[in-house]
Amino acid sequence: MLISAAIITFNEEKNIERCLKSIINIVDEIIVVDSFSTDRTEEICKRYNTLFIKNKFEGHIQQKNFAMNKCKHDYVLSLDADEELTAELQDKILFYKQQITDYDAYIFKRLTNFCGKWVKHSGWYPDYKIRLWNKKMGEWGGENPHDTVIMNKNSRQKKIAADILHYSFYSIEEHITQINKFSTIKADNLFRKNKNAYLLEMLFNPIVKFVKTFIFKCGFLDGFYGLVIALNSAFSNYLKLIKLYNKQKYARRNKK
Repeated sequence: MLISAAIITFNEEKNIERCLKSIINIVDEIIVVDSFSTDRTEEICKRYNTLFIKNKFEGHIQQKNFAMNKCKHDYVLSLDADEELTAELQDKILFYKQQITDYDAYIFKRLTNFCGKWVKHSGWYPDYKIRLWNKKMGEWGGENPHDTVIMNKNSRQKKIAADILHYSFYSIEEHITQINKFSTIKADNLFRKNKNAYLLEMLFNPIVKFVKTFIFKCGFLDGFYGLVIALNSAFSNYLKLIKLYNKQKYARRNKK
């Protein structure tokens, strides 16, 4: 099994080298599709013999499928720039790489680091993800900004008991910035689907999200950052709904 690695980047100089080091000895080519970074991302990538391609960003799903289609091998290992493979997962991929494979996709666990804390509850772990698959049998789908690999119905999949490490946010401010950005994308998607937001929903939906994350998904076991994650998750729901509601009001006003 020959493997192509596919990574998308934009100003990832603080993450990309860690990611590349974790895959350099297990893949047969590395494709990096970059959205015109202005930092040292390109310089770092070229140290690792990558094929570095610049492409306009039109969405996470579109960019990841573009990268996948640039891969010359059937099996694609797709990572985000802020992820790396553990040594255990590297060994397991090498093991399966040497077999006559019976599987079309391999599913890994993802363990996220939030502000220096490994989050093992809050609905963030084990966070199973397909990240190695036969591109003839699947591709990126879902709904931006939350992409997922969609496999053909008859595909054969294997869960691997090893982790991808995800270095998500280095500060709470970074998380809030992304929440603001992603809530706008989500509101736009809902608006295009003619979905509605209601005042009571704006009040109660964030409360339900907080209770679900902090209590039922044991976010309290993640300590202070579990509380932060639960509050930010509730805030994300609130922002999405209030932005959708505002779009509805603007659209109705323009119809008059």
